[in-house]
Amino acid sequence: MAAPMSGGGRLCRLAWRRRAGALHSGAQPAALGREPGKVAETQSGVAPWRAVVGLEVHAQINSNSKIFSGSQVQFTAPPNSLVSFFDASLPGTLPVLNRRCVEAAVMTGLALSCSINKKSLFDRKHYFYADLPAGYQITQQRLPIAVNGNLSYTLYVGAKQSQMVTKNVRIKQIQLEQDSGKSLHNDARSQTFIDLNRAGVGLMEVVMEPDMCCGEEAAAAVRELQLILQTLGSSQAIMAEGQLRVDANVSVRHPGEPYGVRTEVKNINSLRFLARAVDYEIQRQIEELENGGTILNETRAFDYKLGCTIPMRDKEGKQDYRFMPEPNLPPLILYDAKSLPANIDDQQVVNIDWIQERLPDLPSVKRARLVEQYGILPEHSFTLLNEDGLMELFEDVVRKTQMNPKKVIGWVISELLGHLKQYDLTVKESPVNSVSLADLLNLLERGVISSSAAKQVLEELWKGEGKTPLQIVKEKRLELIQNQRELDQICQAVMEGHQEEVMEIKAGNKKVLNKLIGLVQRATQRRADPILVKQILEKKLSQ
Repeated sequence: MAAPMSGGGRLCRLAWRRRAGALHSGAQPAALGREPGKVAETQSGVAPWRAVVGLEVHAQINSNSKIFSGSQVQFTAPPNSLVSFFDASLPGTLPVLNRRCVEAAVMTGLALSCSINKKSLFDRKHYFYADLPAGYQITQQRLPIAVNGNLSYTLYVGAKQSQMVTKNVRIKQIQLEQDSGKSLHNDARSQTFIDLNRAGVGLMEVVMEPDMCCGEEAAAAVRELQLILQTLGSSQAIMAEGQLRVDANVSVRHPGEPYGVRTEVKNINSLRFLARAVDYEIQRQIEELENGGTILNETRAFDYKLGCTIPMRDKEGKQDYRFMPEPNLPPLILYDAKSLPANIDDQQVVNIDWIQERLPDLPSVKRARLVEQYGILPEHSFTLLNEDGLMELFEDVVRKTQMNPKKVIGWVISELLGHLKQYDLTVKESPVNSVSLADLLNLLERGVISSSAAKQVLEELWKGEGKTPLQIVKEKRLELIQNQRELDQICQAVMEGHQEEVMEIKAGNKKVLNKLIGLVQRATQRRADPILVKQILEKKLSQ
């Protein structure tokens, strides 16, 4: 196994360097084209290629206990501290289905416009890994809980990423299954340790049809799914904690031809890595085919340090998994209002209609509300929702300030979010909270400070010293000069010191007026209202 891995790594480095060079020079990778969905040309510039991308997304269900046992679920627990007899596959133990996991899957299926199967079945899928004690995974292969759904997602296209395009990906199915344990490799000691805390944690596998064509589309679709899961509360979907993991199936073909041989890139836990892995794999396959090679039906991993995919193993087929019905679990029966038996205990059944009625507003509905309620641009509504906690901060600032929401959004996205990106912080980690930002914008809206002074105050707030915006304004003497006579005298002094510019303006060159305004601003350390300064100068120049 070591030899092919090593060779794959060397090939990977060379190919990635070639691609990195193309990107650095401003060229676009052949597999991507200029926009998502465009046909990519080959090196000869004759025959086009089309990339085909499908995804399998494993979302950890937000539940206090595992799907078939009463063990707790906790990410930070010490290794092997949350393992029941069933999780460890001790003889004589039996699975007991967790109601919460079923409800979460139904809720997710309804949100994705799936058909919910009133009868679904459990199966055994056989693996032989050290972190799977039973030697099989309980899943739903024959008849899953939800099928035939749809996910709409939006991404930016165009040379300047200025256009928004909405696309759809079909959801083939959502199935319930259990997670495996975790293998911890110590390369220095050539040892592998097994942590079974994760073994038996409930998963929803969301299988997307191969309707995407590049890494950007794949990342946008998964981000929208992540927002939906978090809105529903069916999964926390924190990728950094392994609560949302993506397997990407990638192939390339000429338009009109059957699907090409696909590879599967496993266990991607970052949206950025997902986009890079898919794009790299598309490019690798095109180069391989154009050089006379063949694509192997294999499983690959993404090496984020090298920026490339590397081979892991041959891809298993259904026959390798030896699927069989799970003998210890009966069919899962769900009900709706019409089929619900009379005089039955509600705690013993899952009512699809009851869950449907309690679905919260989904991200698409929230975006439409933001645009309608505050008059902001659609692209701003996407930014507010895509950044965790930013929508709540924006609405809190709007409630606490007299400023028009259209102006508030500029400060939230351009200034606050810009600082967060610069320092690689989340909204929750921001040293500037909604109260401080609202106080700052109120000072600006009342004309106490200028826009440039407000940015200075924001920089001071970013230091996290606990000062209020008003305290900073007074300490730094950033208030606008309100005294009309004082401004009049400063403007007069500037005009007297720059007679050449005054003569140009009087001769008809109005553009020079901006220079005089700038000189007044410099003389007042930007404490003068530029609109008022312009009015004073225009009045004096007309005399």
